[in-house]
Amino acid sequence: MLHQSPYILYSDGKGNIFEDTSLYAVGRAGWDAFPIEKEDWIELPDGGNLYELPGRRGIGIDVHTGEMRLCEKGWAVAAFIPPAHTGLFIAAYETLPDAPTLPLFCYTAAGWLNNKFYVPALRIEEDIRQECAGYNDEKIQNGAQWLLEHYPHNRLVKHLMQNCCLTYHCPAARNLSLGRWECPVPSSPACNANCIGCISFQPEEETIVSTQDRLTFKPTAEEIAEFTVPHLLNAPYPLVSFGQGCEGEPLLMWETIRESIVEIRKHTDRGSININTNGSKPNAVRALCEAGLNSIRVSMNSAQSHIYTSYYRPNNYVFEDLLESLKVVRSYNGWTSINYFVFPGMTDTVEEYEALRKLIIDTDLCMIQWRNFNIDPDWYLGKINVTETGEMLGVKQLMELLREEFPHLKFGYYNPPAERIKGDYKKDFAHFV
Repeated sequence: MLHQSPYILYSDGKGNIFEDTSLYAVGRAGWDAFPIEKEDWIELPDGGNLYELPGRRGIGIDVHTGEMRLCEKGWAVAAFIPPAHTGLFIAAYETLPDAPTLPLFCYTAAGWLNNKFYVPALRIEEDIRQECAGYNDEKIQNGAQWLLEHYPHNRLVKHLMQNCCLTYHCPAARNLSLGRWECPVPSSPACNANCIGCISFQPEEETIVSTQDRLTFKPTAEEIAEFTVPHLLNAPYPLVSFGQGCEGEPLLMWETIRESIVEIRKHTDRGSININTNGSKPNAVRALCEAGLNSIRVSMNSAQSHIYTSYYRPNNYVFEDLLESLKVVRSYNGWTSINYFVFPGMTDTVEEYEALRKLIIDTDLCMIQWRNFNIDPDWYLGKINVTETGEMLGVKQLMELLREEFPHLKFGYYNPPAERIKGDYKKDFAHFV
């Protein structure tokens, strides 16, 4: 544990970051700034980055007076924390009137002490599948080239390697190029939600841009099976996942997905078949389970219907459909997760906790994937019309309460492979390197 709080960071607007030793770093939850307990700070993990927040002044605690005040020396700074870690506080700052909307990344609080960067976060997942140290650029280039040469007419392989792997450096696509673990399978160019923070499509009139281009075609079942079957046959701890950040909603293509699952299972029963989805079509989910779907991950920003709806802005489905989809998969003895977007001050309110408890009980949920919410905090709260948040438990206490009440509920960050679902969930993952 640190002997004192880290110092606040600021940027000079030219790519240089400094510490201000007159201010201790604090964190934000909801709209407000809070001191951070010393035990909640960890070193910025490998793969983390620091961001300048233009048009924003950081908030800190004066080391002499103990009062909160602004750092006027430069722009506020936030951290991106890499996968497998969950942030406990957002960066605390005051936004100036002409400040630009921030891009779609997570903005965790950050500080500096003894020549090290610190963030208030915890490691929620032992799986090392997206560790920076595990990626060798030369091997990735060679693997991508090999796939492109062996599947010259497969549009999906071309999309995954040329766009996702080599252009956007998508960790899942890079793992595919290395022939290991989770194989991403984007399948739908369309969506039935209009998520405010969609990472693959933003209206032209919006002030932010999507972080990547969306899939522009409908893959065939043959294209899907052509490269997923070899992956399942040869990869360690193999997993095929429909529903990726570079596409719309995969359930809109459920007939093609069902056909591809049937085709895949003609060749191998190895590995797990998963879908990452908004869960909007329970009947489609049922059809996929009958074809051989093993697991589902349903994304949500909140277990409360009104907050969910304000963000997802669904077309022709309602919040209750998500819950039904989770129940359907459990009725087939499948694995269910929620992809839970953590926003300190919203995720950890008493009202959200009660709603999440009910969801876990009603759906017999297997797992929560505690994901950092990639969005400008002010912009998000403004878009969903939240001017005040309720009583807060703290993200850490929320997790502790859930662990105590639901000891069989798994916490993590990734979709687990079949071996992990069937065996000891907490086994050593060193052999995943």
